[in-house]
Amino acid sequence: MKATMMKRLAEATLAVALALGVSCSSMSPPTHYRVAQPAEQAPPEEFSKLAVVNGKPFADMYFKNYGVNPTIDTEEENVSTFSVDVDTASYTLARSYLSRGVLPEEEAIRVEEFINAFKYDYPDPGSAPFGVQVEAFPSPSRRGYHVLHVGLKGREVRASERLPTNLVFTIDVSGSMAREDRLGLVKQSLAMLVEQLDSRDTLSIVVYGDSARTVLEPTRATARSSIVSAIESLKPEGSTNVQAGLEMAYAIAASQAREGSVSRVILCSDGVANNGITDADSIFDSIKEYARRGVRLTTVGFGMGNYNDVLMERLAQVGDGQYAYVDRLSEAKRLFVEQLTGTLQLIARDVKVQLEFDKAVVSRYRLIGFENRLLNKEDFANDKVDAGDIGAGHTVTALYEVKFRDAKALEAPAFATLRIRYKDPDTKLEAGASQKVEKSLPTAMVRQSLEAASGPTQLSLAVALFAEKLRGSYWARTVKYEDLLKLWGQLPERLREREEVTELRQLIKQAQSYDKRGDRFEKAAPVETMDFDHVPVVR
Repeated sequence: MKATMMKRLAEATLAVALALGVSCSSMSPPTHYRVAQPAEQAPPEEFSKLAVVNGKPFADMYFKNYGVNPTIDTEEENVSTFSVDVDTASYTLARSYLSRGVLPEEEAIRVEEFINAFKYDYPDPGSAPFGVQVEAFPSPSRRGYHVLHVGLKGREVRASERLPTNLVFTIDVSGSMAREDRLGLVKQSLAMLVEQLDSRDTLSIVVYGDSARTVLEPTRATARSSIVSAIESLKPEGSTNVQAGLEMAYAIAASQAREGSVSRVILCSDGVANNGITDADSIFDSIKEYARRGVRLTTVGFGMGNYNDVLMERLAQVGDGQYAYVDRLSEAKRLFVEQLTGTLQLIARDVKVQLEFDKAVVSRYRLIGFENRLLNKEDFANDKVDAGDIGAGHTVTALYEVKFRDAKALEAPAFATLRIRYKDPDTKLEAGASQKVEKSLPTAMVRQSLEAASGPTQLSLAVALFAEKLRGSYWARTVKYEDLLKLWGQLPERLREREEVTELRQLIKQAQSYDKRGDRFEKAAPVETMDFDHVPVVR
């Protein structure tokens, strides 16, 4: 019986993966293994006994390779357009791998999610929907190029001023969640969030195993004893019918939607879907329709092994929401306590960013990351094309590598035009014409050296290069872990003392000790003579 169930799980997960166009780590039946208790850092020796990881990825971890952006000649195309992304799951997943003593899968690395997992001290834009911070400096890793840092900061909203919220937690209670770092951590996370809600808010709980059922009808957040009892009653049961769970949750969220309030579905799962989804597009279409009606989806991943990163990321993307991953209790606190207002209340939706480089000043450029968020140039002005949303206080940071034509080009008054298009979240969708912000980028913001750039800007480069190194990017082939540690050591002391930045150094050192991949680009021309302008796109 057990062997038959495991075989069906593998077959069903494979079907979902194929429907999504997934490049899977492994298609063999899942392997049973023990998981350490959800301590702040799982002991590497516990994990190493359980499975081989990079040679044959353990227990069917599902990721998708989106390739690596190429360097583009401005004579061929001088406009770069992408949708914003405030997801952070890729960074937390990588941390979870490293804390267990192994290198993360390369296809699990999305550079923009690493970058946006860190704070960069952008000032509050005040009454404006968001502010813009831009700075450039010579690249320490790519000769002849500059790094361009573009940051957006959403308007902050005080907790006392946020809108009333209707939350429908949709919790996976299938057999695969029967571990403390999964359902146990979900219950702890939920309990922390309840403490942040007040009389303005309502909370519902839907669970799904073989089928879906409502554990808690819409309940005022002040009824804490009823909510806590419902949370404590959660226990594993059956297989994984995520579609049934989401359909029930959306029906509740839609029934509670009111003007001047927020309705959101929050899915907590390991992403495994072995029952209910026969056509992946059908569930996406349903979620898109609810998103158009103002009910958005946040997906939160838990657990490693039998984990479907592709499904969780895609669900959040089509549901106009955020994708996060919780690997420890402190991460749950950051998501459900410290970032609660930003997670729940939007200040701008369908946010698109476009940079138009002056061909006379910039000869080539490359967007670092955002491979699965790229848009066509004409999509920028097309209000029918969906894009990412920005919540209260959220930040979005993007890095480019740009090559100026020559030193004289830096004497030009400007080198690019930055455009941002967004919709007011309070505007009715039918009449939701977007608004545009346009800003000329003067060459005066180009610093003479890396050291002349601000500390947060230098931090963004260290994070980006670390992610590029982990995913085996061709463009980071000259970067060594020693270089990353040196770059980290040059950060201002006030930054290095931050917990998240201190952790970055620890992760770099862990990756350095686990990385046995060797140099896949050893046959490439030497760095001193390499023509960085004509190289293949790595996919």
